[in-house]
Amino acid sequence: MEVRIDPSWKHLLQEEFDKPYFGQLAEFVRGEYVRNPCYPKGSEIFAAFSHCSPRELKAVLIGQDPYHGPGQAHGLCFSVRDGLAHPPSLINIFKEIEADTGSAYPESGNLERWAKQGVLLLNATLTVRASEAGSHQNKGWETFTDAVISRLSETRSGLVFLLWGGFAKRKAGLIHKGRHHILQSGHPSPLSANRGLWFGNRHFSQANHILEGQGKQPIRW
Repeated sequence: MEVRIDPSWKHLLQEEFDKPYFGQLAEFVRGEYVRNPCYPKGSEIFAAFSHCSPRELKAVLIGQDPYHGPGQAHGLCFSVRDGLAHPPSLINIFKEIEADTGSAYPESGNLERWAKQGVLLLNATLTVRASEAGSHQNKGWETFTDAVISRLSETRSGLVFLLWGGFAKRKAGLIHKGRHHILQSGHPSPLSANRGLWFGNRHFSQANHILEGQGKQPIRW
């Protein structure tokens, strides 16, 4: 597995790449991609780190697993390529943005536009076997992505962390609460949203209010 990652991120995370667990993870991923259809394609595994440098970062959104359907995953959590149907969680995200900010529901589910504005769209696990949700969990990815969160917490200040659902909320312990802002709610999946745990969280306007208070440009959600 070739680590194709922006030099600024590579500098921040080099210590992790040099650890034995990451070598074992890389070997596992290489084998999986040889033996099975896996997502996203190899060149997009680290796509979340391709659109802005750590210094340009404004917010961090934490997902769990890449989409495991054909052509959906492209390295950004919750995002799908242009022209693809929006998955249920993404539909609910866009509905909340519409209600919260007044922005029109978008045609494209491609969230690169967020990433380019300084939103790190980070799945806890960066790869998955086709049609097998969670198939690459507990192989080392979570160790790596937890380290990403911890390093950002240590080296940056004023970031907005968006933690949606129980899995993401457990990452709060990695974040220095005196240096950063944490917004938590239920997950945007239909199961959670239909129980009243998602809609009305107003995280998008809240995040922008926090950023504007720091003199930063708000995110065009």
